[in-house]
Amino acid sequence: MDIQEGKQKFIDSWGKMAGGWGITPAMAQVHALLLISPEPLNADEVKAELDISTGNVSMNLRALLDWGLAFKETPAGGRKEVYYAEKDLWKVIRQIIINRKKRELEPVLRVLDELAAVEENCPQSEHFCAVVRDIRKFSHKANQTLDTLIKADSHWLGGAFLSMVR
Repeated sequence: MDIQEGKQKFIDSWGKMAGGWGITPAMAQVHALLLISPEPLNADEVKAELDISTGNVSMNLRALLDWGLAFKETPAGGRKEVYYAEKDLWKVIRQIIINRKKRELEPVLRVLDELAAVEENCPQSEHFCAVVRDIRKFSHKANQTLDTLIKADSHWLGGAFLSMVR
């Protein structure tokens, strides 16, 4: 397999994993390209490499910047902005956790907290409140666990993972 085939296979595979992160395959493919590029790329280079529209490149680069998975800079003397990805995998995972937590878990927690005010005055409301309490308790524990992961450094996580595997 040559380097071009390897790059394409990596980009395609990274794009397929995207659903598990809550992002689009195109966004993941742009991210994959930036990850494996030894030098920052401008939008035209991303467009040419992935064969996607200018609008799609622009939208996905903006999204990667918003997620904290990519960064942009304007080289000295240059006029085109270039983009590069965070290469530290722990930082990438951390940013994905932060963004998924913000987009998925925190809105659910707000609703569950509101639902805690439902009055228990009949068998149906008692059952409803018991289920909501259990889900709320679990969701808050999950949130605390994710907060711990976000604050942890890669050495702690690696050590914790290795001790679980042994």
